[in-house]
Amino acid sequence: MSSSRLLRAVACGALMLAVAPVRAEATFDIPAGARFNQDKLAKITEFFRNEVATGKIAGANVLIRQRGKDVYHETFGVQDVVSKTPISDKTIFRLSSLTKAITSVVAMQLIQDGKIKLDDPVSKYIPSFANMKVGVEKKAEDGTKTLELVPLTRPISILDLMRHTSGITYGFYGDSLVRKAYKDANLYAGEFDLAEFAERIAKLPLHNQPGALWQYGHSTDILARIMEIVSGKSLLEIEKEKLLDPLGMTDTNFFVTEPERLKRLAQPVPNDSNFRVGREYRTEVRQKWESASGGMVSTMSDFSKFAQMLLNGGTYEGKTYLNPKTFELMTSDHTGKDSGVERDYFYFPGDGFGMGLGIAVRTDPGIAKPPPVGSLGELKWDGASGCYMVIDRKQDMLFVVLEQTPTERQRVQRTLKQLVYEAMEN
Repeated sequence: MSSSRLLRAVACGALMLAVAPVRAEATFDIPAGARFNQDKLAKITEFFRNEVATGKIAGANVLIRQRGKDVYHETFGVQDVVSKTPISDKTIFRLSSLTKAITSVVAMQLIQDGKIKLDDPVSKYIPSFANMKVGVEKKAEDGTKTLELVPLTRPISILDLMRHTSGITYGFYGDSLVRKAYKDANLYAGEFDLAEFAERIAKLPLHNQPGALWQYGHSTDILARIMEIVSGKSLLEIEKEKLLDPLGMTDTNFFVTEPERLKRLAQPVPNDSNFRVGREYRTEVRQKWESASGGMVSTMSDFSKFAQMLLNGGTYEGKTYLNPKTFELMTSDHTGKDSGVERDYFYFPGDGFGMGLGIAVRTDPGIAKPPPVGSLGELKWDGASGCYMVIDRKQDMLFVVLEQTPTERQRVQRTLKQLVYEAMEN
């Protein structure tokens, strides 16, 4: 398996099965002004109906919107195989790491308001982060490895948290000693909030020096704690005030405990219930921890508004959420050749993508031949649960799939993207 395939397979979640091969019909970076062929869009329907019929997924909600109009919007299958309730725009899905995109937009709003700055050190807000060390592996002659703790060459910054270059990692992928330390630390034990969680992270070694390497992990949770500190409110309170309530995202939250909403909660097929992210985040039980990196739930009715706001460049129905300068800052590549950031085997944005502030951005065709479909400037993110968002501003187009399928998600997402671009014509 190529490194780019593996990177995408673990992005925003955990290692998945090998993905389906790419067909070569679609062209990379189609000229602006393309339109959709409805006959070709029918192949998406055929694909998802087969996924449900063969028991690979319980159901899905797929939306393609271009120039402000839905050109394709279909639901497939059921919310769960027990109730057999059909999927709808009000079905509630776990977003997993798509939560990071929502958190990052609100963080950009706080930057826009002057509450925080990208070059602020994390230790300005959480003093324990000033004492963190970097874990450097040392190999003895007998082959055994030990972890040497070395001082920071510079403080971790807000920028590092937003572009995932802080050195904070996850403990459920890879085999480095630092990741093992995360796994062994029992980070998710007991009842805790973002304040306590930040202190737990502060006691662990960093995987690398700040700014040196793109490293997926709990950076967004630390960012969220800073957001709480500067606003004097909980993460959900901030997000509801600045983004969710104004957009009308009434079903987007961290927990689903109300009986009526529980009836709308989607579930994977029974043999696909493990989200493989090193912890069990109980959506149906209210907890103190509002997981900014992977704990939100939403519906197509809600999430399509968020995606449209991004497609519009930070505005929605006459209201500005991100001004043009802030939006450009968020959607520019911050891990490019002049950034000093290295990309290793686990660079999850993948082939041809740079990293904005909380979202991946297409910067070049990549090294694959033929290159993966899409447009330069494309924005994207996804999550371990299977939910996936692509924003193509060149074509004034977005597409979103909401599903609960950790195992099948990478194959489904890759196939859907291919079919979407195959259906576009000049």
